[in-house]
Amino acid sequence: MPYFDAASSAPLHPVAREALLASLDEGWADPARLYREGRRGRLLLDAAREAAAEAVGCRPDELVFTPSGTQAVHLGVAGALAARRRVGRRLLHSAVEHSCVLHAAEVHEAAGGTRAELAVDRTGRVAAGDVAAALTPDTALVALQSANHEVGTEQPVEEAAGLCRESGVPLLVDAAQSLPWGPVPGDWSLLAASAHKWGGPPGVGLLVVRKGTRFAPQGPADERESGRSPGFENIPAIVAAVASLRALRADAGTATEAARLRQLVNRIRTRVPALVPEVEVVGDPVHRLPHLVTFSCLYVDGETLLHELDRAGFSVSSGSSCTSSTLAPSHVLRAMGVLSEGNVRVSLPYGTKEADVDRFLEVLPGVVRSVRERLGVPSVTAEAPEAGSAAEADEAPRTAAGAGSEDLVVDSLGRRCPIPVIELAKVIGKVPVGGTVTVLSDDEAARQDIPAWCTMREQEYLGERAAERGAAYVVRRRV
Repeated sequence: MPYFDAASSAPLHPVAREALLASLDEGWADPARLYREGRRGRLLLDAAREAAAEAVGCRPDELVFTPSGTQAVHLGVAGALAARRRVGRRLLHSAVEHSCVLHAAEVHEAAGGTRAELAVDRTGRVAAGDVAAALTPDTALVALQSANHEVGTEQPVEEAAGLCRESGVPLLVDAAQSLPWGPVPGDWSLLAASAHKWGGPPGVGLLVVRKGTRFAPQGPADERESGRSPGFENIPAIVAAVASLRALRADAGTATEAARLRQLVNRIRTRVPALVPEVEVVGDPVHRLPHLVTFSCLYVDGETLLHELDRAGFSVSSGSSCTSSTLAPSHVLRAMGVLSEGNVRVSLPYGTKEADVDRFLEVLPGVVRSVRERLGVPSVTAEAPEAGSAAEADEAPRTAAGAGSEDLVVDSLGRRCPIPVIELAKVIGKVPVGGTVTVLSDDEAARQDIPAWCTMREQEYLGERAAERGAAYVVRRRV
């Protein structure tokens, strides 16, 4: 069964498996002890730290291991902000950061600090000029991911790091998605990453605080890991994590593999819109990770689509893997202003077979078509159905005449997306060019998906207004 969700967690690297098994016999003792077993554990831990620092591009004494990438981010944000309280309490981050950064920002705000978001363009990329413009005298920390976990867009970290350095503001980089592919460039101050993203075992993260960066560890003091990450080190897991990262970097074929996966992703990016009608491929087409592609299908329930792809033998994800258990639309897709429903993220692990990608492209059109048929979409182009059709009888939109003959109201209250969008698509052809359709919806996703539908279908979105329940979204027909 092809596994296409490496962005969530990469399969365990063979080198990591071997290192884990070997170190279980050697690295179980307390590395802080002076007896033989403790010294052996300390040697393993020190060697792992040196190898990890070489892969990251920092000094060994700047790097500590944490129980997860999420905790590395939390510790990094809290420690950097606490150390700069006299300068200011403003945290600046992009609107598309991983949820762990957003949660840390919420805690900071609840404690009396302030936060500000950097907007992104429709590809999910921050403009370096916006970073410069947002740096104020009370900015204590800037957090910017090296590459986005949902759409693969790379951020201008090197430029942002230079701007932050000029202003005397530290930059924390969440490098979880990009570190497997190479060091993060630029004069950044702090960096966090997670081992299970590059084929290491879960439960290992790393935090780098470069020399000269003010840092005040929060929480009870602990003598381990320079006082920055409390608790007993999981030496076998750390050794395995670093072994896999080192193996990726030492392998002369890593660059070749990245280029090969980029070609496979390019095939998906070009073939999916040709094979499946009404699809938008999202993310930057150039500045992106080599192994990840995300696309959104109009008139499709994302959860059902993932289940059907799973039944067909493909493990993919939708939207943000860290928020997929909630009903709220992805904050990344919302910030980009793109469609959220019917979203599929494909992230290829090392060694993905070309034949598996070809079979995915063969299976996908039929799966999307079947999901649309079940939802009552009348045709692949979602035009108005013919009178008396079965689709119209089963999923007829509840409409009412508006104030004039050119206005139409669609009542989709109590119905989850993509149904409000499907009903809008069914009736837009029933009003003349220049006429309006008002969609009533109490589903939060409609606030994102109806404007995105207008962009994709070249219709004019006039905005929303409050309604007795939910909101009223007004669309003017242009074509």
